[in-house]
Amino acid sequence: MGDVQFRFRDDEPVADPGVTVDVFGSQTNAAAVRLEPGDDARDLLPHLDRIRLVEVNFPVFTDGRGFTSARVLREAGYTGELRAVGELPVDHLGHLRRCGFDAFAPDIPLNPADAEAALARLNHVYQPAADGRVPIWNLRHG
Repeated sequence: MGDVQFRFRDDEPVADPGVTVDVFGSQTNAAAVRLEPGDDARDLLPHLDRIRLVEVNFPVFTDGRGFTSARVLREAGYTGELRAVGELPVDHLGHLRRCGFDAFAPDIPLNPADAEAALARLNHVYQPAADGRVPIWNLRHG
């Protein structure tokens, strides 16, 4: 697993390893949890107040279930670190940020200039999302 390469938060990073969702429920002191593609993020909703880090694994870039997990957590009010880990192509970064991810730990480090360009690529968006950007239709029609 890769190290955190990009982090868009000011708080101190969580160094604790993420435990699985199954183990998390029985560990009252766990502050970090790791979601795998088959896990349901809704299982974490009763515990959001004690979770400081949720790692969402993307074992292959074609598996988009992690995008939904991020959306579910952010819409439920999760404010802790949401870290995408695994196979993260540079062209997915902007979409991952829109869903609420604020840290990235790719298996293969990304070129920083390419990552910055990918994050800046979407000048306008068409729907509201976790990143709080105003959709273009709302800009046009106030």
